[in-house]
Amino acid sequence: MEKEILYQKIAKTIAWQIKNGVWKTGEKLPSLRTISHENGVSLNTAIQAYYELEKDGFIISRPKSGYVVNYKPLRLSAPATTQPPVQFAGKEDEDLIAEVYHSIEDVSITRFSLGIPEDVLLPIAKLNKELTRAMYSLPGNGTRYEDPQGNIRLRKDIARFTYNWNGNLTEDDIVTTTGVTNGISLALSVTTQRGDTIAVESPVYFGILQLATSIGLRVLELPTNPVTGIDPEALRKVLPQINVCLLISNFSNPMGSCMPDEHKKAIVQMLSERDIPLIEDDLYGDVFFGQSRPRPCKAFDEAGGVLWCGSVSKTLAPGYRVGWIAPGRFKEAVIRRKHIHQISTPTLNQEAIANFMENDRYENHLRKLRHELHGNSLRFIQAIMDYFPDDTRCITPQGGFMLWVELDKRIDTADLYRRAMQEKISIAPGRMFTLQDQFRNCMRLSYGQRWSPLIEERLKMLGDIIWKSL
Repeated sequence: MEKEILYQKIAKTIAWQIKNGVWKTGEKLPSLRTISHENGVSLNTAIQAYYELEKDGFIISRPKSGYVVNYKPLRLSAPATTQPPVQFAGKEDEDLIAEVYHSIEDVSITRFSLGIPEDVLLPIAKLNKELTRAMYSLPGNGTRYEDPQGNIRLRKDIARFTYNWNGNLTEDDIVTTTGVTNGISLALSVTTQRGDTIAVESPVYFGILQLATSIGLRVLELPTNPVTGIDPEALRKVLPQINVCLLISNFSNPMGSCMPDEHKKAIVQMLSERDIPLIEDDLYGDVFFGQSRPRPCKAFDEAGGVLWCGSVSKTLAPGYRVGWIAPGRFKEAVIRRKHIHQISTPTLNQEAIANFMENDRYENHLRKLRHELHGNSLRFIQAIMDYFPDDTRCITPQGGFMLWVELDKRIDTADLYRRAMQEKISIAPGRMFTLQDQFRNCMRLSYGQRWSPLIEERLKMLGDIIWKSL
């Protein structure tokens, strides 16, 4: 533990110096032996410190030359707050969504469109062991129906894990689901009826739009800031028109915004005063790059009107489909609806995840994942600065693994997608994330792949295609 603290301290000091111009881009850093000697640490500790800096994009290693500063101050502007038409008419581009996701499993394609971390970032071998262990420990080897509320061990682990945002949940407050989408579906089924209006961010994950429209809901898209998320005052203005609000409060998909606590508190309060349920998708909250996890809206819920949904699909095991919902005062209705539609959730997967979440293994994995993704985000931003047109707009994310990129208005990202696919590069065009005619010059890029020279080369190629499209 002492060694870990030392190398992190050294890395943070050098990173601060680089950011503040003490070390300039292209300058050679002291040798590993010098760092070891000057700081009174082992050579291995010095290597670890430089490894941290290299992963975070501050330095690069050059054969026979040592380590060189690679940092450039970020000069990208943030996209403007979105201004969607305040109307209900609209339709998602189903053909475009189907086209993008038709080849999602083709590993020959560089999938910047992929909304999950790639396999190398996940503890697959360890999960396989836990799955086998679960099979032998469960009654009937995991073939029996689970309690409708879900695996008790998993619910306890989830409740315990909420300590990191001062949650006051117990296992009795939680219902397990088959992923977060199932949790949102259950929440919508008990809080809405056909013809109701749901307020969402704009842009918003296309799966939410598809789910809402499939059950006959009207969708009202609201102005959204790329940094702070949905505009509370914009929501206040439409309160008489809506029946439910659905938000991705932390590191939203696709924009990456994170609502500040004062906005979350204000929104929970204004919705509570009108008895309007808030369905909260907190799928990305654990993937933060700062010092602490951002609190969900659920942390400010005193009346039980927030239905908090989460999952390990984006952090641990996408295919296991293990999620949960803390439905507040809607708990009994959610359990009944789940029993009608599913009877129960898959026992083996829940037990395996429960096994993994114990003994700090999940938290240890998350720390590694956050570190890797943070480094990726900085490298992606740097590549966009280097290879994309100067008027490209993008924010530096504070968590999650999505970049919302705004290009010149002459660029249609649906056309860009098709041109890029000729070079086996996949992106997610902005038009997928709205029911309105907007975001045609925007795209979502995922940095959930391990950084490599190939990834940088593909980003450069994407930049070349954008330049040629102007």
